[in-house]
Amino acid sequence: MDISSKIYVAGHRGLVGSAIIKNLNSKGYLNIVTKTHSELDLTDQIAVQDFFENHQPEYVFLAAAKVGGIEANNTYRGAFIYENMMIQNNVIHQSYVQGVKKLLFLGSTCIYPKDCPQPMKEEYLLTNPLEYTNEPYAVAKIAGIKMCESYNLQYGTNFISVMPTNLYGPNDNFDLETSHVLPALIRKIYLAKLLSESKFDAVVSDLKVDNIEEAKTYLNGFGVSADRVEIWGTGTPRREFLWSEDMADACVFLMQNRNFSDTHNATEKEIRNTHINIGTGQDISIKELAETIKETVGFQGELYFNPLKPDGTMVKLTDVSKLHSLGWKHTVEIEAGIERAYGWYIAKKQNKFK
Repeated sequence: MDISSKIYVAGHRGLVGSAIIKNLNSKGYLNIVTKTHSELDLTDQIAVQDFFENHQPEYVFLAAAKVGGIEANNTYRGAFIYENMMIQNNVIHQSYVQGVKKLLFLGSTCIYPKDCPQPMKEEYLLTNPLEYTNEPYAVAKIAGIKMCESYNLQYGTNFISVMPTNLYGPNDNFDLETSHVLPALIRKIYLAKLLSESKFDAVVSDLKVDNIEEAKTYLNGFGVSADRVEIWGTGTPRREFLWSEDMADACVFLMQNRNFSDTHNATEKEIRNTHINIGTGQDISIKELAETIKETVGFQGELYFNPLKPDGTMVKLTDVSKLHSLGWKHTVEIEAGIERAYGWYIAKKQNKFK
């Protein structure tokens, strides 16, 4: 990419998209095109076609997606597969039609089988059944990988697919109903701490309810009280987490320095598994994660792990040797990242309280 290149970041308000824009700006890229959902519905084929014809972006970061945690994925199965496939089909196809020089498609490591060998290598894709709770989302993302791969092979496009591990950081989704585990735990434990300190005005303001009794009733549904926070599952599953700004740096690095041809051996008769895992190659148990957040927040109550709730996949750790061979490695470790994420959330809340 040249400094003057026109770059479209789809999903610029999200966790990854906002971090990508911040990273691009820090490197001097200012010719960036963004559209909010109200300005451009990426599930609308005609609207996306009109956008690409009118704006002619040279590079595309496809970070737009419908995302959520275990409960959201399992509850809104139809919405997750439909919206994600529509978004990526429209953006990837129009990138081909309008001659985009390079596209980077973001998926998720949930594409790998439920009982995938650990750590997960790119070659393990489509070797066994998926985890049931997020199967629709995973199928959509696998389709995106194969679409990029197939367009590259048939049409000569330069589309790269990256599969990030669990992400967290600035502009994360902290909604108690739809967020992923790390931001959900930060908010639950933070609210429990406020309750334990009788800071009821802050609780009411955070939840945007009318009074503390309404707040307590609502939080009780999520297992949050002044003396205890309920956490789904046994706490034994292990997860890998990557700071979102590290993820953005990896995306920009690949867009600047690597091409589809770098992702596979061109002499192979069958070219597949060209996607790239983006992660740390390090994991932590949910119990350890919750305890680290508890210590960071300063909550003195109990953490209760409910074994009647689903654990999901027991271990999910990426093999990042391919990423390292391409020249990139993460810089933010989980303990420092949790402190930064909690600090960002508190700063955001304090601004709202003013």
